Amino acid sequence: MGFDEDFLGERMPLPAAPGDSITLDYEHFTVEQSVERRLAFYAAVNIDGSALVELERGDDWRLDERAGDAQLGPELYARNDLDRGHLVRRRDPVWGPREVARRANSDTFHYTNAAPQAAGFNQSKELWLGLEDHILEHARRYDGRLSVITGPVFADGDPLYRGALLPRRFFKVAAWHDGSGLAATAYLLDQSTLLAGLGLRQALPPLGGFRTFQVPVAEIAELTGLAMPELTAADRLVPAGVRPGAGWRELTSYADVAL
Repeated sequence: MGFDEDFLGERMPLPAAPGDSITLDYEHFTVEQSVERRLAFYAAVNIDGSALVELERGDDWRLDERAGDAQLGPELYARNDLDRGHLVRRRDPVWGPREVARRANSDTFHYTNAAPQAAGFNQSKELWLGLEDHILEHARRYDGRLSVITGPVFADGDPLYRGALLPRRFFKVAAWHDGSGLAATAYLLDQSTLLAGLGLRQALPPLGGFRTFQVPVAEIAELTGLAMPELTAADRLVPAGVRPGAGWRELTSYADVAL
């Protein structure tokens, strides 16, 4: 159960959270839940591309009693254009023996694995949603294994809606073993423009409304406060320690991704 830090053949420790959190282990993935924000700091999943199992989706969203009051539930998503966006994609942990795959499939429908995403963000942005597939295909030349960390970027001025602060940006860090050592890439996407459809004032200038960027892992660490030195050192885009804001690479197709 939970994220395996040795899954890639080289140790990849989970990031250290910058605030009070609850660690929740599920089948093949782990959620680090922020007590204050009642959303995940991040969700981290191991993906074995050679052992994926096809299962029906289901839609049995439920609270996790282990998180108590430190989670946002169905009331946030009712009667509006917010989706319960999976942080760990439903299909990513669905691998291994069929009974294990079924548990993983079910586990992804906990509210602790959800983040409020504008409907257009979650459903329409194929580039963002397909990044895991693209990187996994690259990793297949080695052993077909990938570890992915996904989460919201909590920021000052996030808009308040129904008693919850809605994140405006999301990040993704993907890691694999390239035959010689750990390799990693990081990505950032902004949903600020669509949140305006909920009547929320935007305190943070948007990046351009669904412009997706490959960014230094160090930049994600800076933006989120998550400590991930091993992933920063393994960054394929730029050397570790690049100054925040430098080295951003806008993606318009998968051909733009630097691996």
